[in-house]
Amino acid sequence: MTRKRQGQQGWGPEHPEQHYLVQPRTVAGGGDVRHVSEYLRASGWRDRSKRGGPLLVESPDRTLRVAYDPHGQPGGWTIHGKATGSTQEWSAHLGRQTPVEIVAGITDTLPLPRSAHAPNVWGPLADGGWHARFEGNSYSATSPDGTAWLQYRQEANGTALWWTGATDTRGNSWTGAFTPTTPLHVVQAFSAQLASPEPVMRPRGRVPHSSKIRTWSVSVTPSQLGAWQQARINAARAATWARNSRRTDRPSTSAPPYANAGSVRTRR
Repeated sequence: MTRKRQGQQGWGPEHPEQHYLVQPRTVAGGGDVRHVSEYLRASGWRDRSKRGGPLLVESPDRTLRVAYDPHGQPGGWTIHGKATGSTQEWSAHLGRQTPVEIVAGITDTLPLPRSAHAPNVWGPLADGGWHARFEGNSYSATSPDGTAWLQYRQEANGTALWWTGATDTRGNSWTGAFTPTTPLHVVQAFSAQLASPEPVMRPRGRVPHSSKIRTWSVSVTPSQLGAWQQARINAARAATWARNSRRTDRPSTSAPPYANAGSVRTRR
């Protein structure tokens, strides 16, 4: 009786689970899409997904949509903004293997009010030591290890777009594109996560096989994982409450809570 009760209540000892911190994040694999979707739901967005269909969430005013379809062609993430009084229609498309932490650079920003400061897309890349250069009508920045890039390119016919991606030789590659009408603060939020040196966490069995990455083995308990996930959701709820209370304080975007995870062992 006591043993059964302890199991139901979760009072027994927890068994640590093996996860890995992966660096660089650009080729860490897609990750769990709930990292994106649960934050948006906690921010008051509505789930418009059909049963058994692709993920689709929509902002409360219906001007913004975030979708993820792993099965379509080319598949992956589609983020769309309708035209409003101050913004033209825009969209972004990111491949299936785009790490969710990088996708969240865009989606975490969407529920927030715009900063009064002028955005600087290239600033986070320069701070991260990325190599910038002009190439004809394009301006590009490439990561120090050569795995990732961001480019603003203008075609001969006058059309333009933002082009980005990461590549290695083991199938962890992805590409993405933004229309030139994409708000610059959104592109900057993306570039900040693209260039972030912070590793991302992946469970055992979901770590890419690649000579481009380094990994550290970490032992974490289910309650630790749950607490980190809940902290992210709580941050979204707090920011939503602040907006509804006419306050504009932004939630912290500092290092992830598992940055100092214990029991770390280098794997590669």
